[in-house]
Amino acid sequence: MKIRIPSPLPRLRRAMRGQQVLPALWLSALLVLATPQGLADDHWRSLHDAVRSGQLVALSHILDWLEAHYEGQVLEVELERDDGQPVYEIEMLGPQGQVVEFEFNARSGELIGIEGVNIEGMRRKEEAR
Repeated sequence: MKIRIPSPLPRLRRAMRGQQVLPALWLSALLVLATPQGLADDHWRSLHDAVRSGQLVALSHILDWLEAHYEGQVLEVELERDDGQPVYEIEMLGPQGQVVEFEFNARSGELIGIEGVNIEGMRRKEEAR
């Protein structure tokens, strides 16, 4: 099942930074808003439980990691199953207009794939020490 979440994610994340909001509740709220009600009920509850119990990494952790390592704006987020494994697919628009898709293992949070052009142009420069 594809779950598409439009571009307001960066604004939502910035707005929620100072608040004590459980990542599982944040993910659940996004999933409810992104899917038809009848289809979402059981699905979002199982995802919420999976994040709360630690079976899935919260989306906010993945987005924070991306922000720390790559420049760009999130265009779309999908939570899919690939060969039975849950995968976050995050599409970003880079500073030179490139579109890059990042894939993360939703259980471990590990980056498992990157597709697109000029990926290096999105990588954040390490700060001088």
